[in-house]
Amino acid sequence: MVASYLIRAGFDTRQAHTGTQAVDEARRFSPDVVVLDLGLPELDGLEVCRRIRTFSDCYILMLTARGSEDDKINGLTLGADDYITKPFSIRELVTRVHAVLRRPRTSTTPPQVTTPLIVGDLILDPVAHRVQVGETTVELTRTEFELLVALALRPGQVLTRRDLVTEVWDTTWVGDERIVDVHIGNLRRKLGTDTRGRGFIDTVRGVGYRVGQP
Repeated sequence: MVASYLIRAGFDTRQAHTGTQAVDEARRFSPDVVVLDLGLPELDGLEVCRRIRTFSDCYILMLTARGSEDDKINGLTLGADDYITKPFSIRELVTRVHAVLRRPRTSTTPPQVTTPLIVGDLILDPVAHRVQVGETTVELTRTEFELLVALALRPGQVLTRRDLVTEVWDTTWVGDERIVDVHIGNLRRKLGTDTRGRGFIDTVRGVGYRVGQP
């Protein structure tokens, strides 16, 4: 049903009925967006997400059941970019896919930023799309990288969830802004701490997040 609505909306669409087919289609078709139901047979959606991430940086939008917080967190940890909770409206899904396709395929870093961003022990190279903590390279998903760049471009400045959604997703994005919290949690886990034992991303309670001290 989802595929038929996307086709009607004008998207060039491929459909898979099992997890194995989904991975094969993603490899052959090289899609810009994968709308991924976590309840697929053979391979579940989480395993499909993990496998697709080994060869593609496409945008992965998960379809999850209401209340399945563990699935949402696990999916985002494995590299999914966003989720929609069932039941959802087809209009919301189509709007979300349109918003995704307006996003640049590379980092949202402004073109004039061609030199590394350095905040303490954290080094971001916007051109090479690389992050280092000291001498260690840290592997991030595209969304995690874009969130970190948005924060590092404004060291010491607090950005709200809405600020980050607008920067990284789209001004027309619809959905739960708390998705930012999950990605920030993943970033903290991957980045670890600096030489003083401090995390790189601070939470300003009731306001938002910042990188670096004011």
